[in-house]
Amino acid sequence: MALQNALIAAQSKPANRFLRLLLWDGCHASECCPFPRWRIVSPTGVHFAYLRRVANPFIHWIDARGPWAPWLFVALFLAASFLMIWRLEVMSHRGFQGTVLGTLIMPYCSGLGNLMFAFMLGRNGGAGADVMVNSLVNNITNMTLVIGLPALIWGMSILPREKTSTKAHVLPENQAHQLNRLALLLTLTAVLFFTGAVWAMGRKGRLDFNDGLVLVGLFLFWQCFHLFEVLKSNVRENKSLGWTLPLDLGLLAVGAYGIYVSTDWLVAWISSIHGGFVSAAHLGWLSGWLMVLPNGLLAIYYGWHKQPETVYASQVGDAHVSIPLCLGIFALYRPLEIPPLFHNAMLILLAATLLHFFFVAVLGKLPRVAGLILVAAYGYFIYTGLLK
Repeated sequence: MALQNALIAAQSKPANRFLRLLLWDGCHASECCPFPRWRIVSPTGVHFAYLRRVANPFIHWIDARGPWAPWLFVALFLAASFLMIWRLEVMSHRGFQGTVLGTLIMPYCSGLGNLMFAFMLGRNGGAGADVMVNSLVNNITNMTLVIGLPALIWGMSILPREKTSTKAHVLPENQAHQLNRLALLLTLTAVLFFTGAVWAMGRKGRLDFNDGLVLVGLFLFWQCFHLFEVLKSNVRENKSLGWTLPLDLGLLAVGAYGIYVSTDWLVAWISSIHGGFVSAAHLGWLSGWLMVLPNGLLAIYYGWHKQPETVYASQVGDAHVSIPLCLGIFALYRPLEIPPLFHNAMLILLAATLLHFFFVAVLGKLPRVAGLILVAAYGYFIYTGLLK
């Protein structure tokens, strides 16, 4: 009882103003449940997080920073995201990219923030429209602004310029670039199919449980396709993962936990605010921008270093996780209501993907004029979806 009273009294502290009350979760200390839990309830009555009675002191330290707490949790999210991306890059250079583990782990790591967001709102009774807006903001930002801006500044050429040389010399040199272009066209085709499937299912105004099964199944089929491709490749060549694999996986786990904790806290904090731009009304937009920021910064870095394949791979791969996987996960919990911006945003996303497909297939590059069109399309998306 003393602990319960102390926790309820803690609501008056500035760092905990977003809490309405702390309720005992009906789980008492016993053999079946040795660690009782408390349920955090927001002012809207949505259960946002479950914490064990012995909570993480580091999280409590951040939470006690008052007005600095949101910025510290944003910094934690970015640091955890960059930690995961850094280790994935290291593992990729060591041959991890072409292995079964790489095929299964990498896509989930790139879109882990979006997955956590969909899971938390689905589990805790959040609005499905926020998950849809989060996914649309993530994918449209990736496919327009994040790819278009490096193309506008530096240009993005998937295929190198042909040099006057003998055919025997040019063919081996360009073979890798041709394979990269074909792989990129395949992933862009997947974005078209995934986006088109969601658009067709969402025309009735919602995504239900059956739609969620189909969307999750589509993503799993895509994963299985890559898995068997990798298995066939491994028959031809033997790749070693190295002795540092346990360390790399451990650091990935640390990054995943940081993303989970920071996303959980930030969702609860924003959902408690009901006035101004940073509020529950714009949860989908704010979370989408936050989760695309690490990949966006990397796209600028790799665009500056003239690595367009990496720019494309990071953004398009991340888009596969938001649509259809995140939407499907939420629809398995409860029906996902379609927000008003859905149809216009879907047209923008489909048009941007077709634009990428055309220039990569025909020209083997994304010229600066295409980058300008993509950046302008993103401005139109912001105007119609947020400002208008």
